[in-house]
Amino acid sequence: MSEQTGSDLSSVDFDAAWCATDLGKYRACRYTYEQYSLDSLPPLDSSQFTGAFPWLGEAGDSIPRQVIELNGLARDLAAKGLTLPRDFVTFQTTENLYGSLDEVSVTGCWTNLSDPLPSPVEPGAFLVRFFRDQQDCVIWYLYLRPTGEAFVVYSALDYEFEYEARRDGEETQTDLEDAEQQRAAILWCAPSFEEFAHRFWIENRLWRAVNSGESPVLEPRLQDYLNHYAPPGASM
Repeated sequence: MSEQTGSDLSSVDFDAAWCATDLGKYRACRYTYEQYSLDSLPPLDSSQFTGAFPWLGEAGDSIPRQVIELNGLARDLAAKGLTLPRDFVTFQTTENLYGSLDEVSVTGCWTNLSDPLPSPVEPGAFLVRFFRDQQDCVIWYLYLRPTGEAFVVYSALDYEFEYEARRDGEETQTDLEDAEQQRAAILWCAPSFEEFAHRFWIENRLWRAVNSGESPVLEPRLQDYLNHYAPPGASM
């Protein structure tokens, strides 16, 4: 790991960064996305990540079609000795949570689940794509290990496409057999799905506020996050 946070990342073999866009004058971004050092980000209160998403309100009723889809995915993973994180299942199957990240995204990201995809760098581990930029500039995955570890990574590569192209004898964008190349193409960004979702949700709401051309009164959790970049009294 080239970056370390307060989380236990000792068993993660990927470089780490947060991939996101600007926060107006408070955090610059040269392109649509930038990779930000984890140490540069505002810390999050881990006690709020209970798996029930209380910061988003009540989860609501289950969505039958989503329950069916997640059950199928869970069965496929169980056959490989893996399980889906409970927070991920809750988010993807309840009406007041599902789609929340799509709705808030300022870059047109959308929920898009894949079947389990073999990790190109670690036997027995699998990726599950769950979120992608509208132009596939960045794609986010759950990374699942047989040890029970589950965290969030991202890549510019759509591994579902890569594996399908290789299977069909078509040209791929990358050498899936090159472990060093693949390790460099996958970056760790959050220790759990809920922590990823919370930071993404906060930052995209902040983007709208700070780029509105006005001086909105921010709710406390948004203001606290922004204070990391612009402490009260600091000139920007």
